[in-house]
Order: sequence, then structure tokens, then C-alpha cells
Amino acid sequence: MTTDGADYERRSSAPVIAPAQPRKLAKVPFVELADGRLQGVVSSGSDVERVYVSSITAGDHGLSCNTNNNRPCGGLSGGSHPCNHLRALADAALAQYGRDRVARYLRADLADDAADLWSGLHTTAAPNRAAEVFASFLRHLAYLEVEPATDPLPELQWFPAAAAVR
Repeated sequence: MTTDGADYERRSSAPVIAPAQPRKLAKVPFVELADGRLQGVVSSGSDVERVYVSSITAGDHGLSCNTNNNRPCGGLSGGSHPCNHLRALADAALAQYGRDRVARYLRADLADDAADLWSGLHTTAAPNRAAEVFASFLRHLAYLEVEPATDPLPELQWFPAAAAVR
């Protein structure tokens, strides 16, 4: 092992970035900052077979929320007022990545004393991205069936690990 801080480059595992705060995976099992969006999957509170695929685009703060069978969310008022699924997604992102990182990614103008992320967003309606987001979620779920190996899987960096390999 070297002392130059690059030991992880010689291992078959990437360092895991610890979440900003612990979060419960039952309500929002998947959240990521990818493809110019904060995106994820939010469990339905009323139907165990339904999830909502929600996203907020970076820059223009376009909101999108649809069910896994591509029906629009009834709570997304006019496409520019966030539904509860989008609020849950934003809360999970703040817990996972921290306020500053999420705000920077979305290009939100937050005052230092801002109470929440929504105060810095100027929301609009966004095109439906449910298929792309849900496909990303399913691709990540497929990794749960991969046999353990020492080869690196960089796409799994978002997945919380129990312990870092040393």
C-alpha cells in the first residue's frame, strides 16, 4: 500500500461515498443524480404493486411524475407544482447526497438560510422520462443477482455498502 491516497486505484472495489444522512429505502428505493436530472422511484402509499417514477431536470427544474405503467401522477398539478412523490424524492436525495450537492446539481439558487430545496427551484412541466428512469432502476436491480466477484462494477457506486473493503 502506498501513502499517496490512491490505494483504492489498486483494489477491485471503488470507495463508497457515505450518505449525508441515513435514509429509509422503503419509501424511495432508488434515487440518483444522473442524465441531467434528479430521478428515482417512489413507492405508492396505497398500492404495493405501484411505484411512481419521478424526476426534476437540472437547470429548468422540469417536473415529471408517472406510475410504473406510464400513467401520469394525479398530484402533479399542472406539471409545475410538486406532488408528494417528487417531495419524497427530493427528501431522499437530500439525505443521500446532502443539500449543497443536490442544489449544485440541479442549479438551484438557494439562500444560505433556505428552509428547503423547493425555495430555490423555479419549476416547470417536463417531458415524461419515466421509461428512461425506470430502465435505469431495473438495470441497477439486476446487479443484485450478480455473483460476487473481484472485478469492479462502477455502476454500483450509488448502492449503499455495509462495510468498505480495506
